[in-house]
Amino acid sequence: MKIVVIGGSGLIGSKLVTKLTEHGHEAVSASPNTGVDTLTGEGLAEVLEGAQVVIDVSNSPSFEDEAVLNFFETSTSNLLAAEVRAGVRHHVALSVVGTERMAASGYFRAKIAQEKLIKEGPVPYSIVHATQFFEFVKSIAQAATVGDEVHLAPVSIRPMAAEDVATAVGCTSVGEPLNGTHEIAGPEEFKLDELIRQGLAARGDSRIVVADPHAPYFGMELADTTLVPGPDATLFTTRFEEWLKEPVPQGK
Repeated sequence: MKIVVIGGSGLIGSKLVTKLTEHGHEAVSASPNTGVDTLTGEGLAEVLEGAQVVIDVSNSPSFEDEAVLNFFETSTSNLLAAEVRAGVRHHVALSVVGTERMAASGYFRAKIAQEKLIKEGPVPYSIVHATQFFEFVKSIAQAATVGDEVHLAPVSIRPMAAEDVATAVGCTSVGEPLNGTHEIAGPEEFKLDELIRQGLAARGDSRIVVADPHAPYFGMELADTTLVPGPDATLFTTRFEEWLKEPVPQGK
């Protein structure tokens, strides 16, 4: 089937295009650099022609509160309207475990708004909630760095490899619409500070990680259960220790 991947040049999108193509689907990467802009609607009608499924793994170029809300509301509205005109039968979106618990964060308020549009929209859908990716260790540390220290709340987290995220989203996209949300996560539970400490040490980064219960995460304080999935989550098998041994770490 023809599957259009919005954000197809990114970390997850590029993996999705490869995996879906390998399984015999016509996977089309759609992003501004291929002439498709969901914010303006440019190129949407053309790329969606003949598509059965659309996967949205795009992200806002700015995390500023107003900009990120505008991105997810506008791009999702434009995308859903174009899907109706094109006869798309399944809209798949990637989001984050705990999104509904993080409304104090501007970024996650925007993700909540995106999900609301999808749930109330006219296209059958599936939303995949993933935990944080191993590939985000460096960027999480960077956002939490004060001087030569990294301040992070010692809360529970069950991170996973981007490769497994792409597998899960790809499998969801070729199935029947869930008209609901499915959670995915990695095989091991860490404390957030412990995860970042281990990841930085493995990369030879000498920054000191400080366990700080009040350290903000995307602009808000975290409870111990904020970032962990529920009991029905699908757990994947790639362990952090194994991922760290990969000869060419992907992304961050």
